[in-house]
Amino acid sequence: QVQLVESGGGLVQPGGSLRLSCAASGSRFSIANMAWYRQAPGKERELVAKITSSGIITYADVVKGRFTISRDGAKGTVYLQMNSLETEDTALYYCYADVKTVAGLWYYYWGQGTQVTVSS
Repeated sequence: QVQLVESGGGLVQPGGSLRLSCAASGSRFSIANMAWYRQAPGKERELVAKITSSGIITYADVVKGRFTISRDGAKGTVYLQMNSLETEDTALYYCYADVKTVAGLWYYYWGQGTQVTVSS
């Protein structure tokens, strides 16, 4: 079992920055991939950025060059540095982690979400 707790959301003006954090507890040393997703009102949840246990990173095209994902494996923490924020970035941001067991089974975990609002 893995528990994920996000922090760092808030209200920011366009062009501003925020840093999201997600702390994992429980069986955090078994985590494979970690990621940030977001869901805006009336829209489907979408991948923002993903980082694997070996450090391979993927970004959604709309955030490339503006957002940076990083991970501290020892602490079981993943971060999302968001710069040059736009009103379209307004959403509930979710932390995600998955675990692969020795038996080859995958388990998927989500945080409760942290609200990011970009508005003047």
